[in-house]
Amino acid sequence: QVHLVESGGGSVQAGGSLRLSCAASGYTGSISCMGWFRQAPGKEREGVATIYTGTYRSVSTYYADSVNGRFTISQGNAKKTLYLQMNSLKPEDTAVYYCAAGQGCSGLKIYGASWGQGTQVTVSS
Repeated sequence: QVHLVESGGGSVQAGGSLRLSCAASGYTGSISCMGWFRQAPGKEREGVATIYTGTYRSVSTYYADSVNGRFTISQGNAKKTLYLQMNSLKPEDTAVYYCAAGQGCSGLKIYGASWGQGTQVTVSS
């Protein structure tokens, strides 16, 4: 079982930046893929970015088209911390952001994912 706790959300004006963090605990040795997802009011949850650690610690990342070039996903040591640096924020980035971790991923899909409780990001125009 993996337990995930997000932090770093808040309110910011358009064009500003925020950095989200996610702390993982529990059976983190099973994790090979982590990611960020978001859900805006009245919309379905969507993938934002994923990061996969493969054989020989090779790392690959994948971003939604809507955030590519503005957001950066990264991990701390031992895959116990996940970050999302969000720059040039837009009002349409307003959503609850969730951290997820699992045993594999394909694009923005994480297999066998555990989820955090989410953190609110609000971008005003």
